[in-house]
Formats: sequence, C-alpha cells, structure tokens
Amino acid sequence: MTTLNPIAIIGTGIAGLSAAQALHAAGHSVQLFDKSRGSGGRMASKRSDAGALDLGAQYFTARDRRFVEVVQQWQARGWVAEWSPSLYNFNNGQLSASPDEQVRWVGSPRMSAITRAMLGALPVSFSCRITEVFRGEQHWHLQDAEGNSHGPFSHVIVATPAPQATALLSSVPKLAGAAASVTMDPTWAIALAFDAPLQSNVEGCFVKDSPLDWLARNRSKPGRDTHLDTWVLHATSQWTKQHLDLPKEDVIGHLLGAFAELIGCAVPAPAFSLAHRWLYARPASAHQWGVLADADLGIYACGDWCLSGRVEGAWLSGQEAARRLLEHQQ
Repeated sequence: MTTLNPIAIIGTGIAGLSAAQALHAAGHSVQLFDKSRGSGGRMASKRSDAGALDLGAQYFTARDRRFVEVVQQWQARGWVAEWSPSLYNFNNGQLSASPDEQVRWVGSPRMSAITRAMLGALPVSFSCRITEVFRGEQHWHLQDAEGNSHGPFSHVIVATPAPQATALLSSVPKLAGAAASVTMDPTWAIALAFDAPLQSNVEGCFVKDSPLDWLARNRSKPGRDTHLDTWVLHATSQWTKQHLDLPKEDVIGHLLGAFAELIGCAVPAPAFSLAHRWLYARPASAHQWGVLADADLGIYACGDWCLSGRVEGAWLSGQEAARRLLEHQQ
C-alpha cells in the first residue's frame, strides 16, 4: 500500500539516501531536504583549486552481507573503487608499515559520487535547513529556517547527526531523549597540496601520540586529480575539542607542523591549504538501536549513530528505518 502524501526525509547522507532508495523501490514517493548545497553529509567532497578533496569519510569497509552486496553493485556501476594504499602506522615517534589488509572502498572519482548516484532523480530541496517537525491531526509538517512550511507528509525520517536530530524529534520526547544521549565527537580536517610530490611512500597512516589521528594522500585514491600532491589530515577529537574555535589559519599551521614531524621527508610550504571543522564527525561510542521509531506516529530517526558509527552502519540504519515503516503499513 502506498501513501498518498510523500514521506519527508531530512538529510541526504548515506542513511537518508539508503532509506529513500528502499522506500522509492517499494513504490512510495519521498521528498528529501538538506541544509547543505549538495548531498553526501560527511561523505561529501569539497571542490577546490587542488581538485576534489575527500575531507570527511576517508574510506569505508563492508562486513555485513547486505552491505557487501550493495557495495558490489556500486562497484559494477562505477560509483566506487577499491583503494589499496601503502599504509603505515605512526607510533612512539616511528613510522612503520601497517599489516592491516582489509579491503577499503572509496567513491569514484570522489567520495560524493556515491550519494550523488544514490540520489539520482529523487526530489530534493537543498540549502533548506529544517528547524521544526510537527504533527497535525493526521499529517506531518516541517518548517525551515526561512519560516516556510512544507507538507503534508505521511511520515518523517530524520537522518541527521544526533545533536541535530534531537531538536527535530522534540515532538516525540522518548525519541528526542535517546538522540540527546548520544555524544558525537568533532574533528578538524585540513587539506594540503604541494607542487612537487613529497618524497614519501606513505599513502595512508594511522597516527598515535600526535594532534593527528589519520592522514591520507588524496591522489593515491582511484580516479583522483593528480596535478598536485594533495593530502588530507584529520586531527584527533581530543585535540579538536581543545582547539574547537581556533582560527582556520592557526589550525592549518599546527597540523602542518605535526605532519612535517612524522612524515619522514622534507615538507615545503604548501601551494594550497584549507581547513574544515566537522562538529559531529562520529559518535563517541556505538549503539545497537538500528533505528529510533514511533511507528504509530510515523516518525523515525536513523544514522551512523544508531549503530556502529561507520558508513556501513549509516546504510544499514537507513534500510532499517524503511523496513520498519513499510512493515507498520501492512
């Protein structure tokens, strides 16, 4: 049975689009909303003078059988490619080759390619920040930051980071309380580009005992622009919390210094640099909800924070939201 009014989905990251695809496939009409100018959430890529840069999710893995199958379909369609970086660990002041051999996937030719393809021709309103979700006698309505109202909708799926979901779920205190209990950690990300390639074999590195947590040679990923030697660095959540409001130039200076200390080769002044602060980069701990739901009222919340905090968790959570909604209609 299809609903006469569309289903509103707030957020066009992996979770929201996973739910949207499943509902659309089941014959339902959906309407997506996102505060950003494009889809992807933390899987977005930033266009820059140094080409497209993956500033958020760096790669993802697939362990659950259902997600493994969908990633294989994405690969067959050319949306993703396997990334096999020359991987290192930096520990106790030493760089060493990492024994980690798990399969890593990236969007191709940039991380945002996945959500762009998932979105396809589904109806979406970008640059539209939904601030309120409320229920009338029979239907749901949304209000945006400009004061415009949207609706009526038969159901609402909130697919944003937990702190943003808390406010949108305020009409259902039980769900809002669960979302409010989730702590999400911030991450400063910076990108650096060098005219000449750095004399280093490192293409990805897990970092300990440093302001940095991770670094990747962006151009080592399949399909990336290679005219500059581009790197993406993520700070630890602890360092980020201590420097949350630091001006971007200072963040770049600090993290460039940390990078130069560990990379094991000369690091000239970058030809290009930028910084981006992810306030809600990842949940501080995993949860096992799958989805938050009040099926009788017709409101759901999904996201990586409902599960593992990984891309796979986001996709599975979106699938679960769609499944619960469809199940309740039968």
